Amino acid sequence: MKPAPFDYLAPTNLEGVLDALASDREVKVLAGGQSLIPVMNLRMGHPEVLVDVSRIEALRGIAVDADGALHVGAGVRQATVLDDVRVRERWPLLTAALSFIGHPQIRSRGTVCGSIAHADSAAELPAAALALGATIVAVSRRGERHICADDFFLAPFTTALDDDELVTEVIFPAAPSGWAFDEFATRRGDFATAGVGVAIDGDADGVRSCRIALFGVAGTAVRCPDAEAALVGTAVDEAAVAAAVATGTAGLHPPDDIHATGAYRVEIAGRLLSTAIATAWERCHD
Repeated sequence: MKPAPFDYLAPTNLEGVLDALASDREVKVLAGGQSLIPVMNLRMGHPEVLVDVSRIEALRGIAVDADGALHVGAGVRQATVLDDVRVRERWPLLTAALSFIGHPQIRSRGTVCGSIAHADSAAELPAAALALGATIVAVSRRGERHICADDFFLAPFTTALDDDELVTEVIFPAAPSGWAFDEFATRRGDFATAGVGVAIDGDADGVRSCRIALFGVAGTAVRCPDAEAALVGTAVDEAAVAAAVATGTAGLHPPDDIHATGAYRVEIAGRLLSTAIATAWERCHD
């Protein structure tokens, strides 16, 4: 199928994008297009204007700041982040999440910020943002906002972004040494039936802090504070893991669909979470 007619803009500066977003027309931002273009081709979305941000040099940056946080601009391709040595060494959970996304051709066009802004409940990067405590930077003519990942994902394909806002970068704070990211999909490259990301900071005395995110099991990627609380202060053992899995999956009620029943997704999520917690804890001591 072909998309409905639309106007195409490709500004070379941020001001041009913000002007378009502030207009009265229905505008969508085009970064990699790996999600947006199929939606348009299926006539599930029909924006009046596409604003391509790929020509804006200021959005192509990837850098580590003085506080040790990773800044990924809106124009940075997933493949670029996946191949970055600094990310591989200091944010291995993010590298692992990126490695599960589609296929090389998709990662070579898709962007990190675009996937997070798209907010697909079965996508890897929203869950990675939650697990790592990322901050999404949104800019409009009204100014700049920093939105924590915990508050960003509201509903399927729905975020805290206003219509006139553009995600300019995502900031990942320095990551703890304990991490794990895994998913189950019918075929490599398919969207996940269920998946999990775990980040743990701890030592021989026990877990000091923990962030757990699940995806593919709700309308958005979800954080599991009750499961995290079950681990904090413990030296992770079978009982602590079992308690965390039980509390982390207790409130999940995904609907049945053509790919899997809701009960199957929850079962898979629980099994993945059990292994991921143990793996993340082991890596705290590597």
